[in-house]
Amino acid sequence: RAGASPPAPPCSLQRLKAAVHYTVGCLCQEVEEDKDVRFSKQSIAAISEITFRQCVLAKMLRSVLFSCRHAKRTTVTTEDVKLLARRSNSLLKYITQKSEELASSNMEQKEKKKKKSSVAKGERTPAEQEAAVTENEDSNMA
Repeated sequence: RAGASPPAPPCSLQRLKAAVHYTVGCLCQEVEEDKDVRFSKQSIAAISEITFRQCVLAKMLRSVLFSCRHAKRTTVTTEDVKLLARRSNSLLKYITQKSEELASSNMEQKEKKKKKSSVAKGERTPAEQEAAVTENEDSNMA
């Protein structure tokens, strides 16, 4: 704010956050003077946090889109997101795990749909086909 010197150049996430907070505080002070309103410390902190998060999210989104475009694709894939998350082992592990769970769930759903479709058409399921083959082999041996 007035009389305070700007923070040192950001070298860490905390310093960057502090710089955003300082700048938002200065902007709020200007608005207070121009519009004859007051901002509480809590509201300045909330505006700062929202601003910081929006900047981080925008940067992440640009990185994911860049990865997708670099691969000459128009669809963002989980591989693009994993590439972005590679700096954090725990985040990468979590995303990989969730991706595998979703893939497994999708495969199960496809299998269920396939079974329903074949039953509706009067076709045998793979298990029923195997049972019929076994039954046929048994009767041939007798």
